[in-house]
Amino acid sequence: MSMPAYKTADAATPARPKLYSVEEAKQLDVATVKELFTNHINPGQVHFLKLLGFDKILVERAEGMHYITKDGRKILDFFGGFCSVAFGHNHPRIVAARKKFQDENRHEICMAFMSQYASALAANLAAISPGDLDMVFLGSTGSEAMEAALKVAEQAQGPGKSKILHAANSFHGKTKGVLSVTDSTLYQSQFKLVENRVKVPFGDIEAVRQALESDPSIGIVVMETIQGGGGIVEAPLGFWRELRALCDKHGVLWVADEVQCGLGRTGQFFAFERDGVVPDVTALAKALGGSKAAMGAMIARRELYMKAYGKPKTALIHAQATFGGMGEACVSAIEALNVLYEEDLMGNAQRQGDYLIERLNGLRAKHPSLLKEIRGRGLMIGVEFQDISETMPFGLKHMVALLDDKLKGSLCGFVGALLLKDYDVLVAFTEYNRNVIRLEPPLIATREDCDTFINALDDLLSRGITRIVTDYLRKVAVSKG
Repeated sequence: MSMPAYKTADAATPARPKLYSVEEAKQLDVATVKELFTNHINPGQVHFLKLLGFDKILVERAEGMHYITKDGRKILDFFGGFCSVAFGHNHPRIVAARKKFQDENRHEICMAFMSQYASALAANLAAISPGDLDMVFLGSTGSEAMEAALKVAEQAQGPGKSKILHAANSFHGKTKGVLSVTDSTLYQSQFKLVENRVKVPFGDIEAVRQALESDPSIGIVVMETIQGGGGIVEAPLGFWRELRALCDKHGVLWVADEVQCGLGRTGQFFAFERDGVVPDVTALAKALGGSKAAMGAMIARRELYMKAYGKPKTALIHAQATFGGMGEACVSAIEALNVLYEEDLMGNAQRQGDYLIERLNGLRAKHPSLLKEIRGRGLMIGVEFQDISETMPFGLKHMVALLDDKLKGSLCGFVGALLLKDYDVLVAFTEYNRNVIRLEPPLIATREDCDTFINALDDLLSRGITRIVTDYLRKVAVSKG
């Protein structure tokens, strides 16, 4: 007996809701975009954009080192999307590779079969990676790559050595697993976190040694090679070699997070390569998609990967996700890796980074009451500003020092807002040390771009603290434009 067809109370075709077309979206003005963002994405975020004056900007297109706004401003990008725009905006070779892929109607999602593009990308990453880092998991984000990295390590170690040692001021992502080793009470909020973890100061090898010697259940050490959110902070020289030796001694796996500092950012493909050591697992993302696609990768030692997932019954425990290894994203990454070497972008990062740091140290000597420290490597540079009290006349320093903690980050905010407002230069900030501006421009940056940035910053700092504050209040905080 067949079942009757299910009928709704109203079988009429549902009314089509009002939907924006692509062309309509392109034509939206800044006021409408702000309204839609506030109503449907994140109203709290708009508050911070307003403080910086960033809510008045609507980008029309982007080329190379620049954003071009709807009103024709050309903004020099020294932010670089937290290192994701390594190849500049719309690199012509990467754009051409993507267009050819589209024009030939090649396959994008092809989960039922093996992908030649995912396979080739994995082979390229294995060829680039030192030692026996040659088994690759492809995903879309840094968080996904780091989740895969911690899971392969834990699976290989087994439940008896599953505790994770991580560093203070770390940032490894915001998904539930890696959030547990992201050292931020703000991001961790009230979420229930993974409990098998222990924290040590970043770069403190004795703290690591004591932790490993006192707790045999620690089986994984995870750290950023250079802390980005922490304010562009590096471990002392020799730390990574000693860490490698300690991990080997205690049977612990070292996971190196290179999501932000990898892919040539420091002048070498991986930042850990400077120390002549190789981790057991590493992760890349951000720039891996050629600054055009969302792409992340976990790369593990073959022996470790096979121990975790090498048998048919374990092979699918953490296999490729639906959007892991999408065709066009892989093509973008393949072309990007070739561009990185053929256009000597790693060498350029080293040269321009050295030049920037030299000139920034010159500014620090010129403006010691405003600039505290310059640090970094390649085109991953932190500019730390003084606390507000240090910018004040001697008689006011002690009084204002009581407010330093509450005002931390305000000088960075004033400078960042005025660099955009008055000089059309965009910079980034850091999560933990709010007194730090981070400079992570595309690896295609030229000497002229560096000079443009330095001259703008010098001119701004030459105004002095009083005028910087008053100009911010007048031009940004109360501006109605």
